[in-house]
Amino acid sequence: MNLSRLLTFGFLTWLIPFVVSFFLFTPEGQPLIDVELFKSFMVVLGALVGAFFLLKYFTYIQGNFLKEGLIVGVAWLVLNIVLDLIVLAPMAGMTLPDYFTQIGLRYLTIVIMAITIAAASRRTLIKP
Repeated sequence: MNLSRLLTFGFLTWLIPFVVSFFLFTPEGQPLIDVELFKSFMVVLGALVGAFFLLKYFTYIQGNFLKEGLIVGVAWLVLNIVLDLIVLAPMAGMTLPDYFTQIGLRYLTIVIMAITIAAASRRTLIKP
């Protein structure tokens, strides 16, 4: 595990969707598209960015795939939530319960995708 790569890729999984979201709001903070469409778009964008960086991360992994999948998944989950709680939740005026029901719970997909990619990576080396 390369800690620098793990943290950099994890940070980018948060930063890219965050920056893109600014283009979907007016300077006054009003959404330019339907709120439900915005939420759906952000889920898809987050999955796309997460999948890209997970695949890139696993190109550097040589073994212990499931352990690495769990580590990267949990690390990126925690990193994304911490960054949201520092930046996004205060900007949006969200309470902690509102944040976790509206946004935070969705980050569990990071752990699911990381373990799935780890399992697939392991299977390519250990053929049944």
